[in-house]
Amino acid sequence: MTAEQIQSLQPALTALLAKFRHCFKREVTFGYWLKYILGLLADLKRKSIEPIALAAGIPVRTLQEFLAFFVWDEGRANDTLQQIVVDEHSSEESIAVLDASAHGKHGDKTPGVSRQWCGESGKVDNCVVGQHLLYTDNHPKNPFSCLLDSDLFLPESWSDDRSRCRAAHIPDEKIHEPKWKIGVHQLEKAMGNGVRFGWVTFDEDYGRIPDFWFDLDRLGLRGVGEVPKNFFCWPSRPRYRSLNRAHAAKRVDNITRFSPIFTSQNWQRLTIKDATRGPVIWEVKTGRVHLVNASNPDNHKSCPTDRKYWLIVAQNPQTGEVKYFVSNAPAKTKILKLMQIGFSRWHIEKWFQRAKQETGFGAFEVRTYRSLICHWLSCRLSMYFLAAETTRLRGEKSEDHVGAGCRRGQHPGIQDVETRMAFVRFAH
Repeated sequence: MTAEQIQSLQPALTALLAKFRHCFKREVTFGYWLKYILGLLADLKRKSIEPIALAAGIPVRTLQEFLAFFVWDEGRANDTLQQIVVDEHSSEESIAVLDASAHGKHGDKTPGVSRQWCGESGKVDNCVVGQHLLYTDNHPKNPFSCLLDSDLFLPESWSDDRSRCRAAHIPDEKIHEPKWKIGVHQLEKAMGNGVRFGWVTFDEDYGRIPDFWFDLDRLGLRGVGEVPKNFFCWPSRPRYRSLNRAHAAKRVDNITRFSPIFTSQNWQRLTIKDATRGPVIWEVKTGRVHLVNASNPDNHKSCPTDRKYWLIVAQNPQTGEVKYFVSNAPAKTKILKLMQIGFSRWHIEKWFQRAKQETGFGAFEVRTYRSLICHWLSCRLSMYFLAAETTRLRGEKSEDHVGAGCRRGQHPGIQDVETRMAFVRFAH
């Protein structure tokens, strides 16, 4: 970046943080939040509470209490961030990506910590799992991505032990819910703040749940997501409702191997995208199927849905890898579009990688639920700032400096931004 671009960061951060001032009753509390944000942006080796407090020259205990107990409206701040995304980065090609991220933790005091699957270590491990919602405009050359929402996945062992929850200041109304249900709540909240998604995508942990697909239908959202090979559906409506195996739903791997809907097709080769290592090519076959509706009141028997959904089998001609996708998109949707959406989960994988490196997203050392949520919110806002400025600088016009012309110090509590910003580092 040029010296002019680096200098432009200070008024941009000043202008962004000023939009959140209404979430704080006291100026001193807003000042602590500012210092925490600056610490997350600073070039510190570890971005947990203690090194940030020491770098900012404030007592460690004070910063701990700020995250856990000081009065400010973190829920309203999260709504404000979503509304800013609507105003500044809305796109008809936007994609919502639902994903859960695990963070390995020692001990048993961190809220939600439990032995569960940890993608970070690739095994069942002691970790905290967060359920997250990412927004991307999916721009082909200069994509903008940010995390709109984060919440704690509370294991059943925690949910059933309310005394343990109260010790971690987890609200009584916070109970165990599956990740897909938390994701639906996050989508609903974002839409209530004006966010509009062109598509939703996710991995098989969400796609394997028929009720999740029905909730997307209810919300009017088009989704493309992976399903496991043992996902059940009907290639055609059965002639009878019967427990007889001949009329039962079939596994998708068997449908794509044996059903005439698929065996009568040739593989269609698609170039999903042009990557730095060359084009990403997959071969696909598609069909329209009925999902399993287990909520049928007729003796609680499962029955096929009235409407049809896409079933797509994709194989990589180079590696032999096979993936299965389902979509609730209309029948006339182009297959290439469905596959491009289905393979767009890389946006959130890249976001997590950068957030852990740049803003300490997984470096939380907290013992209360609110501290965890406030840490994630602060990291998400810091990453939003970095993403927005990176997007601006890549396509910058010389006269378009965000906040240029603002008087320094006009926003109370952020007069020291300029000195702190000397430590800010972009790694994009």
